[in-house]
Amino acid sequence: MLGGYLGPTAIIAVMLVLAVRGGVLGTIVRASLLLTLPIAISVVLVSVFTRAGTTVLLQIGPFDATLEGVDFAGQTLVRLFAISLSIGLFVLTTDPRALVFDLERRGLSPRAAFVAVATIEAVPTLVERAAVIGESQRARGLDTEGSLRARLRGLLPLVGPVILGSLTDVEERSLALESRAFSRPGRRHLLWSMPDESWQRAVRWALGATLVLAIVARITGRL
Repeated sequence: MLGGYLGPTAIIAVMLVLAVRGGVLGTIVRASLLLTLPIAISVVLVSVFTRAGTTVLLQIGPFDATLEGVDFAGQTLVRLFAISLSIGLFVLTTDPRALVFDLERRGLSPRAAFVAVATIEAVPTLVERAAVIGESQRARGLDTEGSLRARLRGLLPLVGPVILGSLTDVEERSLALESRAFSRPGRRHLLWSMPDESWQRAVRWALGATLVLAIVARITGRL
């Protein structure tokens, strides 16, 4: 909502400080750069060479690289990096189960909570299972670290066990939940609650109010 350079840069600075306090600075910067890079390349190419402008920096064939396109690409890149840093910091420093339990304590249905935690844990679980299956396949003589052709050939023996293992895991988890009366009607009484200090609630309300004001300012053209 803020746009420009100042707002996203301030968010990036805050995220980096929090990452240092959380001890995940190196991991989050590498992950954010890798996630942002493919989109950043396309944004730069499309914005710089196709966005209309009056100041032409250089010309490559029928395409003109304009100063306005470079400015738009720069603003988009800092916003993308701010978004990737925020999401990465959330994933690396937040326990998914603690988040879901707290959401359920605040009124979220158990089924929605289960879907949320399963979605958050899906990618790390698949990566971990694929690594274990890959090591098992290599122990049986499968070449998965050679040339590109060998890696592609070794991909199929990995996909099948990963998918079947994921389906089996979902079935086992569903049976375990049903044995604990997961689908019974009525509100559950959770014995655990996430610590929530008064200053944290104040910060959340302030951030929510700031977001609403930014949306109003953007719609009315004052931002």
